[in-house]
Amino acid sequence: MHRRTNKTIAGYHLLMILSAIDFKFNPDGDLIIREYLVQEFPFHISLDKEMEKISSLEPEDWEAHFLRYMDDFYDDATEKERLDFIEFAIKLIKADKIITKKENYYLNLLFDHWNIESKEY
Repeated sequence: MHRRTNKTIAGYHLLMILSAIDFKFNPDGDLIIREYLVQEFPFHISLDKEMEKISSLEPEDWEAHFLRYMDDFYDDATEKERLDFIEFAIKLIKADKIITKKENYYLNLLFDHWNIESKEY
């Protein structure tokens, strides 16, 4: 059973899945995730348990996990926080200068489920 997660942890899960979708490590993407964490956690926090959860997922589980944490983020976030998060997500998937169909699909899940018009970007 899934317990609700606070928005910052949920955002971390979302960004980590977005960074893994193309199966390529990108140091610029890692920096964007770190920037998100510094902005959201002004103090050091261990994310080892969260990384364990994410690492244990099989690629076929990513979408369900993404949707679940997307809902958790939405429930705790203001509209501005969701828009700010979308900016991080866009920067992350653009970090390697290539947006794959899968990355675009997941980004569209955010836009659609959070009722954000893409014209805002």
